[in-house]
Amino acid sequence: MTRTISILGATGSIGDSTLDLVRRHRDDWRVVALSANCSAAKLAKLAREFGAEIAVVGDAACLPDLREALAGSGIAAEGGPAALCDAAARPVDVTMAAIVGCAGLAPTMRAIEQGRTVALANKEALVSAGGVMTAKVAEHGTTLLPVDSEHNAIFQCLSGGRTEDVRWITLTASGGPFRTKSQSELEAATPAQAVAHPNWDMGAKISVDSATMMNKGLEFIEAHHLFPVGLDRLRIVVHPQSVIHSMVEYRDGSTLAQLGPSDMRVPIASALAWPERMDTPCEPLDLAGVGELSFFAPNEDRFPATRIARDAARAGGAAPAVLNAANEVAVAAFLAGQVKFTQISAISSRTLDSYAPPAPRSLDDVLAVDAEARARAGTLLEPA
Repeated sequence: MTRTISILGATGSIGDSTLDLVRRHRDDWRVVALSANCSAAKLAKLAREFGAEIAVVGDAACLPDLREALAGSGIAAEGGPAALCDAAARPVDVTMAAIVGCAGLAPTMRAIEQGRTVALANKEALVSAGGVMTAKVAEHGTTLLPVDSEHNAIFQCLSGGRTEDVRWITLTASGGPFRTKSQSELEAATPAQAVAHPNWDMGAKISVDSATMMNKGLEFIEAHHLFPVGLDRLRIVVHPQSVIHSMVEYRDGSTLAQLGPSDMRVPIASALAWPERMDTPCEPLDLAGVGELSFFAPNEDRFPATRIARDAARAGGAAPAVLNAANEVAVAAFLAGQVKFTQISAISSRTLDSYAPPAPRSLDDVLAVDAEARARAGTLLEPA
């Protein structure tokens, strides 16, 4: 049976991997909407290849280029945040929500309101609007499937189990490219070094988050909303090989772990095919070739981001939204050469200390908190 799919963030790394799987199973899927922030030429090429109904650029300034590239194709071309939300609202069986950062929040919410299935690859949306988003999921009966490798692993390990029987949920972290670096080396780290992840091929923002360990902190908050076992039952362990993607320990002492190659097509395929399975081109896991698996406690002196995120999760309310916004500002400044690598977590922490708004009750509340937190974080940027 052919199913319909929309991919929000089609030109990014998650979009590329999703479309690779759709391409390999063309008879199973009909593409409805594809979006990108800009990347008009690439978006148009993909829309033509997959016969999409509509292609949307989030940046309206890129719309003329998109329309020119799609001229004569019969594919609708639109641009701007409102058009992006309208495209996300088109009824489809599965929406892949893969727009990076808080920019993906509003369209992801519109997709949730369809009441179908949303494959969530945008952790920032759930971090910023956790209570608002989960309430919307419940209101519309939407199936929310996690795509992050760690959360998809937990989802698989919980299959057939009960959350009340869970003793621990353990998120694994590679430790990023700077795991063994000294404090002085971290001070001098460059954007090029930070985005060179040892195991995963990811976009710049998420690669920097992995290097600071903020990615794992945000995933800790996301796990809290996806798997409500309580913050005291969530923990992080550094696992440099990135073979075990997460683990669930039950009260009888059994621990279930999901293992697989460091290829995002594995968790994406899990979400697309759920509750069944689908073939992927990924190489089978060769444990003999891996040789050994090692584990370490996070070093929160050199990488304080996980502690900052855990404290934000415990504070609750608007704190996670403030943290996410400040981190996005700080990461963008680091990539632009404006601040040092070690300032990223410091800016996030100082923003949290200076801004404690009431808990958001709506999407508009979340967006208002996000905007103010960004403004405050911006005032904390100091030259690198």
